Amino acid sequence: MAQITSEKGVLGDFDGNGTKEYAYTKVSDCNDDCDGQCETTIYFSDKKIQPFIISPAYDGALYNLGDLNDDGKDEMGFYPGWCTSCWHPFYAYTLSEAGWKPLVPPISTHCNQWEDEKFPIKKDPKKKGYVIITSSKWENDDIKVSSKSLKIN
Repeated sequence: MAQITSEKGVLGDFDGNGTKEYAYTKVSDCNDDCDGQCETTIYFSDKKIQPFIISPAYDGALYNLGDLNDDGKDEMGFYPGWCTSCWHPFYAYTLSEAGWKPLVPPISTHCNQWEDEKFPIKKDPKKKGYVIITSSKWENDDIKVSSKSLKIN
């Protein structure tokens, strides 16, 4: 199960070295109306782990997703904040030798999905190398939440 961020950040073994790192965010060039570039950088207490930027994002929530792809490292989830709309992508990243890369494409979510506690990504307990993606979409004048299993390895 994913571990949600505190207001300050989240702990996880994101590089697989057996030591927990602390991940935290910093917003640049964004005011309370979401005017500006609105970039959020995710930094790590271990300076050997490269920070990465998500844009547009007015801060947001970090998640330790656990080891979704069985590579020995915790994956990072990020749910960006924004000033308008309930539609936000959920991002899942994994650390590779080349740096952070998306584990899956951004997952479309609506705040209704979050209120119903339908988390966007989790390991598929029935299929090795798969995750269950839960997303929201606009269909027939309503918001539909659906889940599917997706291969990641």
